[in-house]
Amino acid sequence: MTDEEKSPVPPGDDEPLSRFGYRQQLRRTLRLRDLVVYGLVFMVPIAPFAIFGIVFDISRGMVALTYVLGLVAMLFTAVSYREMSRAFPIAGSVYSYAARGLRPWAGFLAGWGVLLDYLLVPTLLYVTGAVALQSVVPGVPQRGWIVFFVVFNTAVNLLGIRTTARMNRLFLVGELAVLTAFLVLATVAVVRGTGGAHWSLAPFYNPEVFSVGLVFSALSVAVLSFLGFDAISTLAEEVRGGSRIVGRATVLSLCLVAALFVAQTYLAALLLPGRTGLPGEAARNTAFYDLARTVGGAAFKPVVAVASALAAAVANSLVAQAATSRLLFSMARDGRLPRFLAHVDQRRQVPDRAVLLVAAVSLGLGLALVGRVGLLASLVNFGALFAFLMLHLSVVSHFIVHGRQRSYGTHLVVPVTGFVIIAYVLYRADVHARIAGVCWLALGAAILAVRRLTGRPTGLRPDA
Repeated sequence: MTDEEKSPVPPGDDEPLSRFGYRQQLRRTLRLRDLVVYGLVFMVPIAPFAIFGIVFDISRGMVALTYVLGLVAMLFTAVSYREMSRAFPIAGSVYSYAARGLRPWAGFLAGWGVLLDYLLVPTLLYVTGAVALQSVVPGVPQRGWIVFFVVFNTAVNLLGIRTTARMNRLFLVGELAVLTAFLVLATVAVVRGTGGAHWSLAPFYNPEVFSVGLVFSALSVAVLSFLGFDAISTLAEEVRGGSRIVGRATVLSLCLVAALFVAQTYLAALLLPGRTGLPGEAARNTAFYDLARTVGGAAFKPVVAVASALAAAVANSLVAQAATSRLLFSMARDGRLPRFLAHVDQRRQVPDRAVLLVAAVSLGLGLALVGRVGLLASLVNFGALFAFLMLHLSVVSHFIVHGRQRSYGTHLVVPVTGFVIIAYVLYRADVHARIAGVCWLALGAAILAVRRLTGRPTGLRPDA
């Protein structure tokens, strides 16, 4: 008997769920290190490779500062996730937190908002990976790569959470190996003064071009690199060691990946001395890969490009599919989505129908939107940022308003500050993304209104 088939629930581990009216159905096997690896893989330590040129251009070269501010902004949100994951150690992430911290209808809107992010992220990653790999292997059409990615990731997710965790570790090792090579080669290039490169603080602050609006506009794009730490909370019902493990993993993975983001973008920006922009869209899209060729030669550029593609289309999509399926499972279990999505495979103890639905949606959208990277990217951030706003409101409501606690620092100052920062980032986001996001939320509100008008329950319906 393999470890995937052993008894999933140690004595007493199902007690927290029973307090909320749920039965333990998913397999509790994940430890702190598994969650940290999951968060790192979801955020992708080499995520800035793909969007470095865009962020560099918008920030006028202050790309390292942009990622530092990204850490600050996301850290407030991570602390709020930590607090709510301790109070409600159940799957569903921000959907569950808003439903219990605010109102059930607020939970539905929060879950509906983050679904826009979760459902489109795998599609965006598949399309991005297909574009990159076709440039390396032109004989394989982009649609062929998309089909391969979807089938592979779905098979791994259906094998169980432990198999997914093992694959996460393998992918993380590969990504860190490529990143380490770049950091070493880039440092040597700066020391040697390659292309006029020299040590400078300009990537952190350039007084000639700095403005708050400028940096936050860049942050509205760079925040895409950070999305994923929040998905750790979707695995709350598959964790061993107590509810505090989820919160620790959320904050730890965010800090670790942010340090890697700042290091790689700082060195990359130093290799573009005296520049505050890039000439055209093509140069922005390939900026990091061109720098890889500068520091490591012609052979290193395809290595970085392939690593970036596989990290996105395989590793990142793998964990994105797992997180999205858990969110669908949680909402279906409460009767907010069709009940068939709450089905759990008894042998592997994974939400198999939810996994398959995510695969079908990703495949359909990926084949329909092949090559439309810009359109997909403009839609992804809105859902996550809206969900973060609902999360911060939930913390204040649950702990201060209803709980009447006096922990004003953690449960008032932190969420309010986080709310203001996220709201400003959302305000500075692309106007098309905001319009599409508002339309998506309006659709969710319409669904909620129909449920009320037809007499269908809108409160939580635990599967006790």
